[in-house]
Amino acid sequence: MKRVAIVFGVVVLVLAVAVWGQTPAQPKSGSVEQELIKLEKEWTDALVKRDVAFLDRILADDYTSTDTDGNVFTKTENLELLKSGEYVLLSQVADDLKVRVYGDAAVYMARTTDKAQFKGKDISGQYRWTDTWVRRAGRWQCVATHGSRIAQK
Repeated sequence: MKRVAIVFGVVVLVLAVAVWGQTPAQPKSGSVEQELIKLEKEWTDALVKRDVAFLDRILADDYTSTDTDGNVFTKTENLELLKSGEYVLLSQVADDLKVRVYGDAAVYMARTTDKAQFKGKDISGQYRWTDTWVRRAGRWQCVATHGSRIAQK
């Protein structure tokens, strides 16, 4: 009887170790993913409210964005477009969110449905965005953005 109990205990232990070895470890980046999703939502809110101070904090000094026409803008140029009213975001709904974390760097991807104007022209529609984030001095800053318009079918 004692021998059966020992064998049973060893089998349970071996199975537990095997299952534990097959179970992927919980990603430590889960909180980073949530933090970046929150920052992206706050970014959208700041654009709608034209909160330049918030954007100045989350955009790195060397930030660049590439718009859907291939034009490249610096951080300063982006902030000026918002301040001047040349770019107006009325609303943005994001879905199909993905965040990939690589240590102190991360890539955020999403599809959005925007209501917006650029230099008086309606640019509302659906877009795909890719934002590249870097953690510097303990905080996340966006260093690059690329947007593509989703063609209407």
